[in-house]
Amino acid sequence: RDGSPESASEPPPPGVRSLQARFLIVFWLMRMSDWLQGPYFYEVYASKIIGGNPVSLDMVSKLFLIGFGTTGLLGPSVGRLVDSKGRKAGTLMFAALYTIGALSVRSNLLWLLVLGRLAGGIGTSLLFSAPESWLVGEHSRKGFDGKWLGQTFGWAYAGDSFVAIAAGQLAALAAVSRGPAGPFEVSVGFLAAGALIALLKWKENVAPSDTKEGPTISEAVKVMVSDRKIMLVGAVQALFEGAMYIFVLQWPPSLIAVVNGSVPFGKVFSCFMASCLLGSTLFSALAKRGAQVEAMTALMLVSAAASMGVATVGGSSLAAVLAAFFVFEACVGMYFPSIGTIRSKHLPDSHRSVIVNLFGVPLNLIVVSVFLSIKKLGVSGALACSTVALSLAAVSSILLYFTVNREDGGDGGKAVEAAA
Repeated sequence: RDGSPESASEPPPPGVRSLQARFLIVFWLMRMSDWLQGPYFYEVYASKIIGGNPVSLDMVSKLFLIGFGTTGLLGPSVGRLVDSKGRKAGTLMFAALYTIGALSVRSNLLWLLVLGRLAGGIGTSLLFSAPESWLVGEHSRKGFDGKWLGQTFGWAYAGDSFVAIAAGQLAALAAVSRGPAGPFEVSVGFLAAGALIALLKWKENVAPSDTKEGPTISEAVKVMVSDRKIMLVGAVQALFEGAMYIFVLQWPPSLIAVVNGSVPFGKVFSCFMASCLLGSTLFSALAKRGAQVEAMTALMLVSAAASMGVATVGGSSLAAVLAAFFVFEACVGMYFPSIGTIRSKHLPDSHRSVIVNLFGVPLNLIVVSVFLSIKKLGVSGALACSTVALSLAAVSSILLYFTVNREDGGDGGKAVEAAA
């Protein structure tokens, strides 16, 4: 058991609800800004005229890789700065960098677009490490039981599904009113609101360290390789999220090929987010029953690999492909609160942000490698790569489950029964 709340009526200790509220409002505002930009990424860059010529698909792909590559290359260094200089400061820096990226899309100058993608890449590293590390740091500092942390992650990603659905609708309205750059402009308002609340309501925290310089990347690597559980957590994160990003790039052409005509991407996206909500709700329900998070994650990853396998081999059937995609999105909804809880259990607070960003290095290598080979792989080949990655993630998660239960004395049978 991971210590999740055993009943909805159990009252939290003083301070838990305040911490949850301060984290969740900032988290959802920051996530709203990210979701607003996603649906119109391709269109906003494809609409540019540079040097008298429209931007090609190849150029849009390179701009995408600039941001993605920056996240992978600079992520560990960014994580070290977050841990040593402050998680609140890292969250505020995310807002500043994402604002630069959002405003850059108003320009037709290539160097400004590249600058915006570089800022966005660094910002992505901060978004997926600084707020979570701040929450875990505050939770640890106040001495709260770990079960309330799992509850917070469940609420965060359940709410994130509603945020994503709302962002899709708001982005569509902004695009009609202001063109493809409209959603990016609107996102700046949410970034400013989130930054203001964090500035006023969050107390700074840093990773505990014996040196004034804070945790180093080499120290974080030593911590990782010396602990089998951390390495397995990293494998799960890199492989699942790598598969997820491949899916993000390939589901539109996959549906176009099956439908052989126009696809209502907005409606499909809303259905995906509803599936995510189902997954995060399922996580919360299982957590309340006391299911072990490692057991839940292993079962979820097996389901994710199976669903992606169906999408890969059943590409000619619209019903099969849509059903597989919806199941996978439900797994995505369950994954994020699961991995957040697992990281809070197995990653040391002293090197948390550095290690999380180190996990991003193989993740980025997976995505960039597939993306650069997409002409040879095709859509089905890319989905097959995603299936393989998910299968390996499932194996890693199963190994993590047995490792944890062997060290804890083997309470695994009850955990699997509760998760099932």
